[in-house]
Amino acid sequence: MKIKILCTLLLALLLASCGEYNKILKSRDAELKYTYAKKYFDEKKYGRTTTLLDEILSTYTGSSKEQEILFLMAQAYFYDKDYTTATQYYTRYYNKFPKGDYTELARFNAAYGLYLDSPDARLDQTSTIRGIQEFQNFLEYFPQSEKAPEAQDLMFKLQEKLSYKEFLAARLYFNLGLYMGNNYESCIVTSREALKNYPFSEFSEEFQILIVRSRYELAYYSIEEKKPTRYRELMDEHFNYKNMFPSGKYLKESERYYRQALKALGQEADQITNEAVQQELSK
Repeated sequence: MKIKILCTLLLALLLASCGEYNKILKSRDAELKYTYAKKYFDEKKYGRTTTLLDEILSTYTGSSKEQEILFLMAQAYFYDKDYTTATQYYTRYYNKFPKGDYTELARFNAAYGLYLDSPDARLDQTSTIRGIQEFQNFLEYFPQSEKAPEAQDLMFKLQEKLSYKEFLAARLYFNLGLYMGNNYESCIVTSREALKNYPFSEFSEEFQILIVRSRYELAYYSIEEKKPTRYRELMDEHFNYKNMFPSGKYLKESERYYRQALKALGQEADQITNEAVQQELSK
């Protein structure tokens, strides 16, 4: 019986609340809607907040309240986890009010929303790239902000995600090998670009060993006339790996490829010497 009464009371309160909201929604009083929008925001009813603010935004355009309304809309979308729309309003806010009361937080949250919206590395990384740019802009405009260290850390995490995406691509190229083309070259190009773009990535060693492995495979499967050049390229990449990671976890593997290259070049040298001797004897 008590549960039934409680449910009835809750339903009555819900209907009263909906009735109040519908009355506010139908009202032509912009100030009233503004007041209730802030009330609903405090109550974490963000959908109601954005609906009411959207209706009165044009009314207050050019007034002292415009920037507060824009920022409040952005905040409501942000807390409602609609990060794409939130970023649009944050961006709109700081572009229109570059020295506004909430500009610092708007710039940070615009970037942070994109960070939260950044998908798995295997998916399209448009949000990730935009997030990095927004964090860079934030740090440029507010280098002394108390949020600067957090912005740098989050930006690095987004860059690391892009690095991981490149690693997945490079590894796939290596695994494909010579299937329907020379995927080893694609692996090398992808890995080189990643090392240039993300020099401090945790995948740097992975990129360099993929280059060494690809160089070995290219040399091994080359026609005889190209083998010497490609084995020398392999040796160069081995030294690059050794210089970059003197205690690297793949050092023994890289040295094994290097010794195989030396052996192959030694055999090639012996072959050239024997041919030269035969030519001299035939004279």
